[in-house]
Amino acid sequence: PDFPHKGFASLEEARKWAQEFVQWYNQIHLHSGLNFVTPEQCHTGEHIAILEKRREVYDEARKKHPERWARSVRNWRPHEQVALNPIREEEKVKS
Repeated sequence: PDFPHKGFASLEEARKWAQEFVQWYNQIHLHSGLNFVTPEQCHTGEHIAILEKRREVYDEARKKHPERWARSVRNWRPHEQVALNPIREEEKVKS
């Protein structure tokens, strides 16, 4: 959903937009940092089957047409951890 750059006419309108955005962000938008699944799919564990199926599809496509693949297939393994603003290793040492 696009952000209304002219602002909101009311607090209720802003709340409605925010609620719709959060729903879209968590349940519809496929996040590249999550290997193109939604946060909700990660939270429920659905992402494991989705990513496994994608890996199978890519592996099969590579077997059928190896000439189309210059490198290895995409890494479809589920992430073990996801963080919004992770602490970098060099920052951990300073603490």
